[in-house]
Amino acid sequence: MNTSVLSLLLVTLVWGATFPVLKIATAQLSGVEVSALRFLLAALCMLPWALRAQRRAWRDGAMLGALVLFSYVAQAYGLQFISSNRSAFLTSLNVLMVPLLGVVFGNRLSLRVVLAALLACAGIGLMSWDGGANLAADAATVAGALGYALYVILLSARAARHDARSLAATQIVWMAALGGLWMLGDALGTDRLQTLGSRLNAEILWGLAYLGVVATAAMLFLQARAQAHVSADKAALIYAMEPVFAALFAWAWLSEGLSLRAAIGAGVVVFAVVFSEWKPAARASAT
Repeated sequence: MNTSVLSLLLVTLVWGATFPVLKIATAQLSGVEVSALRFLLAALCMLPWALRAQRRAWRDGAMLGALVLFSYVAQAYGLQFISSNRSAFLTSLNVLMVPLLGVVFGNRLSLRVVLAALLACAGIGLMSWDGGANLAADAATVAGALGYALYVILLSARAARHDARSLAATQIVWMAALGGLWMLGDALGTDRLQTLGSRLNAEILWGLAYLGVVATAAMLFLQARAQAHVSADKAALIYAMEPVFAALFAWAWLSEGLSLRAAIGAGVVVFAVVFSEWKPAARASAT
């Protein structure tokens, strides 16, 4: 595997730890509040690069940032009502959405990638499907997956045009600005802003710091740099490892059990990612 693929695997590993953190945070905060606060923290980290960014980076950053903001808020909203495992499964549907949407954007479908995507979704289904349906939360999570699939496609198309730090910084500043406005609008007519401080305990504050500084600021920069060299459909397959890492973190961090079915599903996902990267050795030409 090349360096860009390994970078995206690292991004996915870090994201795998966000599901339990988000689940804890959304016990006290709304999905909009969690997203706005994490992006405000991330924007403070990336502000020096945002101030030096060119106009075209701000233009592409606005479009990409709006898609990520919608995706994250939809996912955080869903996590208020469904389990993190179910959320991980529904979010992972972007693995199939990316190659299918890519056709709309003029990309060609690779049989290997389609087969790998189907395998990955089957494996994630074995790992994560646990019932507990909630129509509104499920629909929001699937909508978030669709938004993220569009983001992955557009990022692969635009990343090579920009310095990775500038593109990540402008995305994050747009996300913070739009998220802050969304949070203010969502709080109108309620006491949510007045009670925000009392709903933030040490555990949630540490979680927001991880979400903002590590999972958002650092990983969006790494993602922007790596996806300049990785196709959208292959990147989506790598991101299918997210629930695998999430399950491993839950097992190691929260002492949650990993059933035989879940372990088999994790193995299927890993195989799908390796299969997408595997290239058969060229046959020696006949002499």
